[in-house]
Amino acid sequence: MSDYRRCYVPGGCYFFTVVTHRRHTLFGSPEHVEGLRQAVRAVQRARPFTIQAMVVLPDHLHAVWQLPEDDADFSRRWRDIKRGFSSRLDAPVNHRGEKAIWQRRFWEHLIRDEDDWRRHVDYVHYNPVKHGLVERPAQWPYSSFHAAVRKGWYPLHWGATEPEDIRGWQLE
Repeated sequence: MSDYRRCYVPGGCYFFTVVTHRRHTLFGSPEHVEGLRQAVRAVQRARPFTIQAMVVLPDHLHAVWQLPEDDADFSRRWRDIKRGFSSRLDAPVNHRGEKAIWQRRFWEHLIRDEDDWRRHVDYVHYNPVKHGLVERPAQWPYSSFHAAVRKGWYPLHWGATEPEDIRGWQLE
């Protein structure tokens, strides 16, 4: 059993990495990405949170969430998202009765300040370039990058080169 302890802060802002089982290319199809979006929206309706940045890659995803002031339960939200998405798929079941779709856990980081937030949002949006899937974040369809451009956070051409503030980061 792991001694890892999660940091639950009501109203916290968090960065997450969630990975598919054995890095299976689950999100290589638009239908699966849409199924994930539907699962996220269903959980947001039941247990609100704000997505500040998100990217879905073939075998993992990253997100930055802001939780409500009186709520710190991101674990339940991820459990419900994984469960809601998985219920739509036919997949083998392990000895625990779980479908082999997701890695059992996820990685989270409590955002400490505005600089930390900016670095993690940059990491989310640059990730498709980092993995060699596109040359610029604007070319990746499964990202909040275009919404961030509309908000004035980035120019459209941002990310053609790796940003200094995240150079060498490995949050996978």
